[in-house]
Amino acid sequence: MTTPNRPGEFALIERFFKPLSRTTPFVRHGIGDDCAVLSPAADDELVLSVDTLVEGVHFPRHYAPAKLAVRSLAVCVSDLAAAGAHPEAFTLALTAPELNESWLQEFSRVLAAEAERYGVSLVGGDTTRGPLCLSLQVMGSVPRGQALLRNGARPGDLVYVSGELGGARAALDYLESLSPTEAQQSYLQRYHSPLPRLALGQALRGVANAAVDISDGLVADLGHILRSSGVGATIYTDRLPVAMGLRDVAQGVDYALSGGDDYELCFTVPGEYQAHLRALEKTLALPLHCIGEVIDGAGLKCLDAEGVVYETAAGYQHF
Repeated sequence: MTTPNRPGEFALIERFFKPLSRTTPFVRHGIGDDCAVLSPAADDELVLSVDTLVEGVHFPRHYAPAKLAVRSLAVCVSDLAAAGAHPEAFTLALTAPELNESWLQEFSRVLAAEAERYGVSLVGGDTTRGPLCLSLQVMGSVPRGQALLRNGARPGDLVYVSGELGGARAALDYLESLSPTEAQQSYLQRYHSPLPRLALGQALRGVANAAVDISDGLVADLGHILRSSGVGATIYTDRLPVAMGLRDVAQGVDYALSGGDDYELCFTVPGEYQAHLRALEKTLALPLHCIGEVIDGAGLKCLDAEGVVYETAAGYQHF
């Protein structure tokens, strides 16, 4: 019995992924050797982040390759936004049950479009056999000493979030819906096509004391800032920008606090920057909401409109 003549791993990489590797001032040499050669500007610092997306955990089983391409790169680029960085390059390690050519063609086509959208070049990676899983490392640049980190929040800072929250979590309730309503379609759009807040992150350099992107839920991710900074915070549920249609839903506030997958930015700023942020809202056409303040102490307290403590889940955790 003969084995069908199928293109090998390296031929498929050459066909589907090498075209995503381009030379830029940052990328001196990409795919084709054991290592990529990168050349950050002399007055920049290199920032790195890696994310792993597992089928059945981070995206549904049998997820369309086009949707996976959009989502996988966006959630990683969001980390660069949280650092105030400019995207430069990425690597991709793809584990799949088989190297299906039609799947790869659609995935790589959309991934190329998304890479061009963010201005990043694919500079390396790996392919292996196994359950569907993607690991992407993104690289960016930021002016020396200006990266936004989690450890700079100070008592008296105001806590802000961008956009709206809870919609991506609500989408999980409708992933299998054959006829979603208009509101449900907006939730699904937030889940399938996250919008990294790159322009906002870059505009917050020198303004925000700390920042994080909201991937595991506001409570969990703001908690990272508080622990890293050695401070506490109080936020108010009536100030939360709950996604359209969710404010009057019983679990709407919980989705906004703990749902995750929103990929908005949460950041802390000194109070004197409020006027600056109102101007920035208009420039970016992106709502920025003050939801609370940083305080001395430790931990996060959520209060409702009557000042009563609002109990909510801590957000998503893998273990």
